Amino acid sequence: MTEAVVIRRVIPVPRETIFAAWLDPETLAKFMRPGDITRATADVDARVGGAFRIVMEHGRGDAEHWGEYLTIEPPSLLSFTWISANTDLEASVVTIELHEQGDDATELILTHRRLPEAKVESHRKGWTMIVEMLADVITPR
Repeated sequence: MTEAVVIRRVIPVPRETIFAAWLDPETLAKFMRPGDITRATADVDARVGGAFRIVMEHGRGDAEHWGEYLTIEPPSLLSFTWISANTDLEASVVTIELHEQGDDATELILTHRRLPEAKVESHRKGWTMIVEMLADVITPR
């Protein structure tokens, strides 16, 4: 079994705001853009057993990611399968935990399990960029 990718970040917004961002297709498309991704689209059926599809566009073609929601417990826990060419088309599992940090801040802990060993580091880099972009998109200026 490969090690899990774990990304931690404190974001200065309430948990409800972060949780909603992960299930809103318009917001999701704004932050699912790691590295050289120029544009993303997202389709979301936000219910346990519902599916999502995210297409990340870059100069080398589109990268499609899809999965199914396993757990939706607002505003603290979200879990879904994650399948793409970068998981060798096998289902991996992403869990997002949201913990209150004072009045208006949240610790986000993203854990990605069941990745092919050769893909762990690329996913660590990708999720780190995605979480940074999420923070930029939802934090008021």
